[in-house]
Amino acid sequence: MTRIIALAFIVFALNVPVAQAISLNPLSAIKNAVEAAVEDRSSDDIAKDLDLKAKITAKIVDKMGSDVFSLNTDVYEQDVMLTGAVENARLKAMAASFAKSIKGVKKVHNEIIVIKGIDQDKGAAENFIDDSVIEGRINALLLDAKGVNVTNFRWRAVSGHVFLFGRAFTKAEVSKAVGVVKAINNVVSVKSLVKVVPK
Repeated sequence: MTRIIALAFIVFALNVPVAQAISLNPLSAIKNAVEAAVEDRSSDDIAKDLDLKAKITAKIVDKMGSDVFSLNTDVYEQDVMLTGAVENARLKAMAASFAKSIKGVKKVHNEIIVIKGIDQDKGAAENFIDDSVIEGRINALLLDAKGVNVTNFRWRAVSGHVFLFGRAFTKAEVSKAVGVVKAINNVVSVKSLVKVVPK
């Protein structure tokens, strides 16, 4: 239990927003810490991911600032998934470029959605509520899903579009997870970036 609390503190500390450009949820930080405590990965590998996430987040905020109104960075085994929404393709490409420039990053999945002419304040607030509900449902349903090792999965919802990330032991495990997510209300699409690595 002490390890979980310590990890929660570390993850939360790394996720304290430096600017309003990055949307971070302290409950997600605690969830990530609990997952890290039970994952079948080395503590060194987890530490590398946390370090990369902090560096990528800091660089994107520093270089892009208020140009980004919704962005999430997930790192698993040094692969990076960028999600969120920006107003144009140039900003999307910039975010990926900054992530790729960080030493130690193996691969970047740039899943940021371009939403032109969005009302930033209204849009971000509404999408946060809707997407948070979807992410909560994914968490609950995947925890109950037999055959899915949920601790090795990450997920993000952006305007109803869900992105799955992480590692599975079999293709069947990925298919099961995708099927569970597709059945959730208000999910528009599901894209799997989960890599299959047998035990």
